[in-house]
Amino acid sequence: MTNDNGDVVGEPTTETEDAVSVDEAAATIEHDVEALLSERDSFREMAQRLQAEFENYRKRVASQTADDINRATGRIAESLLPVLDACEAAFVAHPAEVEPLFNLLLTELKKQGLEALDLNGQTFNPAQADAVIHEEGEGDGNGNTVVTDVLRTGYTWKGRVLRPAMVKVRG
Repeated sequence: MTNDNGDVVGEPTTETEDAVSVDEAAATIEHDVEALLSERDSFREMAQRLQAEFENYRKRVASQTADDINRATGRIAESLLPVLDACEAAFVAHPAEVEPLFNLLLTELKKQGLEALDLNGQTFNPAQADAVIHEEGEGDGNGNTVVTDVLRTGYTWKGRVLRPAMVKVRG
């Protein structure tokens, strides 16, 4: 097809026009590739963030579940403390007859996380013991109050004080 001047219309007339259209196509393709790479990176960051959030959630739920289990088993152990106190009193009165049962009960509870507080001769700590009797006198020489006698054993359950000891203190 030609125009009034005799030039061919619809076809490029020079090699420069061909090079410009190829450069424009290459620029468009390069722009599209950059946009796709940017979008891919955005989706990757989003996936990584969601994965990290889920991992934190999973850890938080596992920790909360473990805490709930420890609290529940701690309540069971706490309900057994009167039985343990009765065994301890029976052991004091009749050691030969009660010792096997008392040791078995203590051993099984220790396996689960129960620990008796050994406070005799230690510096008084109100988080671990209740002072029910106070006698005047020197403490440990540094002005600290000292436990002189344990009247009722205190216990911890997995590191947390389950029941404070009842103690006699001096100082």
